[in-house]
Amino acid sequence: MRAYLIVFGMLLALFGAIAAFLYQQFAGMAAEDRTPPPITIAASVAETRLWPETLQATGTIRAAQGAALSTQDSGEVIAVDARSGAQVAVGQRLLQLNNRGELARQESQRAALKLAEILFQRDQQLLQQKSIPQTQFDRSRADLDVARANLAETEALLMNKQLLAPFAGTLGIVTARVGDYLEAGDNVASLQDFSRLEVDFALPAQHAPRLRPGLPITLQVAGIEGQALTAELTAIDSQVDPETRTLLIRATLNPANGLLPGMFATVTIDLQSAQTLVSVRETAITYSTSGDTVYVIEAAEGGLIATPRIVRTGPSADGYIAIVNGLAEGERIAIAGQNKLYRGAPVQLDEQAPL
Repeated sequence: MRAYLIVFGMLLALFGAIAAFLYQQFAGMAAEDRTPPPITIAASVAETRLWPETLQATGTIRAAQGAALSTQDSGEVIAVDARSGAQVAVGQRLLQLNNRGELARQESQRAALKLAEILFQRDQQLLQQKSIPQTQFDRSRADLDVARANLAETEALLMNKQLLAPFAGTLGIVTARVGDYLEAGDNVASLQDFSRLEVDFALPAQHAPRLRPGLPITLQVAGIEGQALTAELTAIDSQVDPETRTLLIRATLNPANGLLPGMFATVTIDLQSAQTLVSVRETAITYSTSGDTVYVIEAAEGGLIATPRIVRTGPSADGYIAIVNGLAEGERIAIAGQNKLYRGAPVQLDEQAPL
C-alpha cells in the first residue's frame, strides 16, 4: 500500500510540473504583441479640378452617300463594266442585262413613230384644206401620241436593263459575273463616297436639352491611333425612340485617313461647359464587379488604417479621374500598394513616394 502511495505522489508531481511548464508557455504567448505590421503605401489628397462636361456614346460610321446597288429588272448578265474597288463617276455603266428583245422592240416602235408622224403631218395639211373630217385628224394625233408613249416605255425598260452609278464613289466587291441570272433587287455591289463621312449614335433622351448642332466631337476608332479624329454635331432626330427612349444623333466627320463605313466608334461630345469635381490619381481606383473602390486613409487609435469606399467615377484625363460621388475634397487616399489592403488594415505612408 505504501508503494502505491509513493508512485501516486511521483505521478502527481510529474503532471504538476508539466502543467506549470505549459502554463508558463501559454502565458508568454498571450503576452506577445500579435498586431500585424503596418503596410507601407503611397497616398495623396483628393482635390477639386475643373472638368469639361462631356457625353459619351458608341456609334457607327457611315458614308453620307452610300448605297447597296441592285438592278431594277431581272435578266441574264451580258456585260460587267465595273471592277471591284474601282473609282466610278456618276452615270457610269456598271452592268448590262440581256436587252435584245427590248432593242428589237425599240427599232419597231421607232419605225411606227416615224410613220405616225408622217400620217399626222399629212392629215394636218388635209384638215387645213378641209379635205378630211376632224375625227380622222384626231385619230392621227392619238396614233402619234401612242407611238411616242410606246417608244418611251421601251426606252425605260432598256434603262432598267443596265445598272448606272447613282453618284461618284468607290465600289465594293462586285458579286455579279457574266452569265449570271439576276432577279430584280439582287445585290450587285456596294458604292460608297468616302469624301464625306458621318457617324450615327444614340443618347438618352434626358440629354436632349443640352444638345445642339455645332458641338465639337472627338472619336476613338479601334486600329486608328495617333490621328486626331474630330467631328461636328450636325443633326438631332425630331423624335425619341419610344422603345429605347433614346435620341438619334448624327455628326459629320472631318477628313481623316483609314476610316470606312461600318466602323465602330466611341464618341465624346464636348458640351462646352465645365464642372468642378473631386479628382484623384487614376491609380487610386480599384476596379471590380461590385463597384469602383478607393481606400481612404483614416486616423485610428495607435496609427492609420485603410477603409475601402465605393465611389462613382467620371471622366479621366492626364492621369487623373473625376469622382462624381463617394469622396470629399481633402480626404487622403491610397494611390499605390492598395492591392495589399483590406478593411481596417494598419498602414504607414511612404514619405518618399511622389504625391
